[in-house]
Amino acid sequence: MGDAAPARVTSARWRSLDGSGLDHVTLAIDAERVVARGVVIGEQKGVRYGVYYRVDLDPLWRVREVALGAADGRGLHLLSDGQGHWATGQGAPLPQFDGCFDVDLSATPFTNTPPIRRNAWKTGERAELRMVYVPFDSFEPFVDGQIYTCLEPGRRFLYEAADGSFTSELTIDEHGLVVDYPSLFAREP
Repeated sequence: MGDAAPARVTSARWRSLDGSGLDHVTLAIDAERVVARGVVIGEQKGVRYGVYYRVDLDPLWRVREVALGAADGRGLHLLSDGQGHWATGQGAPLPQFDGCFDVDLSATPFTNTPPIRRNAWKTGERAELRMVYVPFDSFEPFVDGQIYTCLEPGRRFLYEAADGSFTSELTIDEHGLVVDYPSLFAREP
């Protein structure tokens, strides 16, 4: 066979600070792609959920495929060309998401990682992004504006909702995974 290096694998687990949820993700990185597989249990707007997610990214940390399945039978499958165009899993275009390069899954801090990993950040550098946001209570995605500002490269970022409704300072590890997300998530040791 080939001389391809084996995937580097790392895992992380977070608990929601309101006590309603737990998230576990395993990240496999090789020369061809990045694959995040995770499971989340929690509650949003009074709706309890159990969700499996898989986010496939290319080596530049651009989302290419998102697959979600809930314990109650709901599911969502989205494809991206990595250039800001999206389609259903069957290939039907979703022009309402044009210009979105990332997905934000409501109940996992993992989806903060791709925009952080994709860029070579300098202190004070800021990026305004459009995300395909997927709330786990409804599984009905919509566009969400988010702003990332690098406070300390490879270590700390300011996350802001573009509408000004939320701000949090994120601490990350050497893999770009959130360690501390004040008011929402705490990483389990």
